This record gives sequence, structure tokens and C-alpha cells, in this order.
Amino acid sequence: MIGSALISGLGLGSMYGLLALGFYVTFAVSSTVNFAQGSSMMLGAVFAYTFSVRLGWPFVPAAAIALLLCALYGLAVEFLAVRPFASRGSNAWLMATVALGIIADNTVLFTFGKEPRGLALPWASTATTVLGVHVSTLQIAIPAVGLALAALLHWFSRVTRHGKAMLAVVQNADAARLMGINVPLAIMAAYAVSTIFAGAAGIMIAPLSTVHSDMGTVFGLKAFAVAILGGITSAWGVMLAGLIFGVVESLITALLGSAYTQILTFTLVIVALALMPHGLFGHAELKKV
Repeated sequence: MIGSALISGLGLGSMYGLLALGFYVTFAVSSTVNFAQGSSMMLGAVFAYTFSVRLGWPFVPAAAIALLLCALYGLAVEFLAVRPFASRGSNAWLMATVALGIIADNTVLFTFGKEPRGLALPWASTATTVLGVHVSTLQIAIPAVGLALAALLHWFSRVTRHGKAMLAVVQNADAARLMGINVPLAIMAAYAVSTIFAGAAGIMIAPLSTVHSDMGTVFGLKAFAVAILGGITSAWGVMLAGLIFGVVESLITALLGSAYTQILTFTLVIVALALMPHGLFGHAELKKV
């Protein structure tokens, strides 16, 4: 039972980590976050289901188009709900991104329907045995993809010229402009990448769960808690915090029952942040006076 909980916890934690990486990307570039991340996750799953099941497309191109549409949704979030307020120094983008997420959820509710649907993938049902525990191919693929994306994001932001340029925007936007960096484009790219991560999480979790209009609501809330817990300034931190959160959640469910899952996991989050206010892997911001 514990072995199964660990395996499922790693897969679940990878989903939280991918969503939390989206929070990290936008915060690292613009000091803003997309509170419509849960909706982005839902859209990835809904688009993939629509293209692969309803239209009968092969899964790979269906998933690719779904991620492209998620990126366009991210651009819309930045343009409609973030830029008009952040450019004026207002924090109203907080509520605006929440509102846009609610609009997306309810639009899907009216068009896609409220009945949960299953996204079955033949290759995902194949299983192997790891330490005496039957593990599906998808349960192995999810943590692998999550860690690979975290590594790719870390490499891109720390090594490549464009990645360093994006990180320079949040440090000093005016200096970044003088250096020839297109600040609005960098922020738009961050939001597109953010929603791609969320969409990828939705596509991968869909075969293990069901696809419906509000599937991303709780995931988005937990992912934000994971981002804060990991230290939202660290890509590896939020990914590792997601894995820890997922494993702890699965162990609590397996050992004590689902009735205690939300109570104990969020209690542990509060205790951890009380002891480490900057998260498990974050650091205090230095302010010059």
C-alpha cells in the first residue's frame, strides 16, 4: 500500500510541480503570477480530449495543438488581465486573472458539458512491476516529464542568452530596455510558457482522472501553495516541493483516509512556512537602503 502511494504521489506531485513552475516563470520575469493556472490545466485536458477523441486525431498532434492553444490562452491572460493593471502599478491583476479563469471554466462548462469524460490511451495502460508494485507506463512518464521540463527551464534561464534576458526584466526593466531587450515580449513569452506547463499537466493527468470544466480548480490552489512552499524564486525548489507535497498527500490518503488529506497537507504547509517563511528552497530578498 505504501509503495503504491509513493508511486501515485510522485505522479501527482509532478502535476503540482508543473503548475507551480508556471507560477515561477511569470514571477521570475514580471513579479506577477497567473491565478488562472488551474484553468490552463483544464484547457489542456479539454483540448486534447476534443482533438483526440471527438475528432479522432492521433494523440501526439492533438496534444501539440492543445499546448499551442494553451499558449495562446496565456498570451490572452497577459494582454487582457495583467498588462493593463501592472503597467499602472496596480495589483488588480490578481483579481483579473482569477476572473478570467472563472470565465474560461464556465465557457467550457457551457460548450463542453458538465459530465466528466475519460481520455483513454492504449499505451498508458501497459504496466510493469517496480519493487513489487504494478506501475503503469504513464505513472513512470509523468515524473520523468516533469523533472525533464524543470531541468530544461533551469538550463534555459541560467545558460541561454534569451533566458538570462527574461530574468533581467524583473530586476530592472528600464535597464533591460536600454540593453535592447523587448520587455513586453519577454513577459508575454513567460505567460505562454506558464500555460504550456499547465496544459501539459492537464494532458498527462487526464488519462488517470477525468476531464471536466472544473478539474483544475483544486489543482491550481494546491500548485500555488507548492510554489510558495518551494520558494517561488527557484525552479528546482517548486518542482521538488511539488513532489514532496504529492507524496505526503498520497501517504496521508493511504494511511489515514481521504477525509484527512486536505486538513493535514495544508496544516503541514502552514507549519513549514511558519518555520521557513521563504520556502524550502527560497531565499530572502536583499533590499538596498
